[in-house]
Amino acid sequence: MHSKFGARWWCTRAGWLIAGVCCGAIAAPRPVILVSGFDHPWGVSFLPEGRFLVTERPGRLRVVEADGKLGAAVTGLPAIAAGGQGGLLDVLVDSAFVRNRTVYFCFSEPEAGGGSANSTALASAQLSADRSRLEGLKILFSQKPKFASRSHFGCRIVESGDGNLFLTLGDRFSRKEDAQTLDNHHGKVIRIRKDGTVPNDNPFVGKAGALPEIWSYGHRNGQGAALASDGRFWMTEHGPQGGDEINVAQAGRNYGWPVITYGENYGGGKIGDGLTAKDGMEQPLHYWVPSIAPSGMTFLTSDRYGAGWKGNLFVGSLKFGYLDRIELKNGKVVAEHKLLQEGRARIRDVKQGPDGLLYVLTDESNGQLIRLMPD
Repeated sequence: MHSKFGARWWCTRAGWLIAGVCCGAIAAPRPVILVSGFDHPWGVSFLPEGRFLVTERPGRLRVVEADGKLGAAVTGLPAIAAGGQGGLLDVLVDSAFVRNRTVYFCFSEPEAGGGSANSTALASAQLSADRSRLEGLKILFSQKPKFASRSHFGCRIVESGDGNLFLTLGDRFSRKEDAQTLDNHHGKVIRIRKDGTVPNDNPFVGKAGALPEIWSYGHRNGQGAALASDGRFWMTEHGPQGGDEINVAQAGRNYGWPVITYGENYGGGKIGDGLTAKDGMEQPLHYWVPSIAPSGMTFLTSDRYGAGWKGNLFVGSLKFGYLDRIELKNGKVVAEHKLLQEGRARIRDVKQGPDGLLYVLTDESNGQLIRLMPD
């Protein structure tokens, strides 16, 4: 944990483990398992009438009924390069779903012809009225270049207030140097319209040698993303050994990877010149040492858990198996509280539902969808 939180972290950690109250904390919510039996679920989004749409990394899309009944796999998905960290990843229900029945999903897309290369892709489709199949499939975006790798696909989707889509893209692990150049999509955030075209106000439109979809660059592997109340795009990304980050990804900005990082190589040793700062490169809003492997991210805008939690940021930890409740003040992290530590399950996604409650997905062979109920 970042050293500046030392004393407070121990206080809040003890509070949650012993009594649930310390340093002004309130009692932890009660986890209620809605569904078990998922095969490594990755993303959750919300359908009307209390239903859920959930992806499973091996390549299945499932509808969960409001009563917790898990439906058969939805048909109509494209070919998916499932393996390693790849597969069917995030999913997002369009804000106008009631009118257009559109859903978006991202996945590891194999190259044509059966080769070994792959890349992150984003697709749209309409969910049939009986919720059994996808219709009108359209690939909106394919990361370039494709590369033979089972790692670092990124793949969180966020719809912005202006109706465009953000998508996080990993550096593909062994192509980390690509994150600093604009002629490829590795280690980037992209921004596109819902039809796959590029907004005219993207920062690199018309710039020679730069791909116009790019919104920001110098990222490693973003697996959490959310819009703040002011409309800005926040994301978490995995560092190497240490140096996981929270960033506010702004248009045209360079977030430094792999030139600057608070992490080190796996097994030890500096990355590059071992820099943590450089002119022209953005500092993270917050970072974790050691790594927590952050995945899934949401802001709580409801008051269902009391005034003290409203406006907090929630991030899942894959490595340590907890949900991190993060207090913010003036856009800075001021305290962290660890929830759901008892089960020690890998938390892959966290979202606020239409009911104002928090929902969590655990990335396990018997993965669960969990609702957090206020006491």
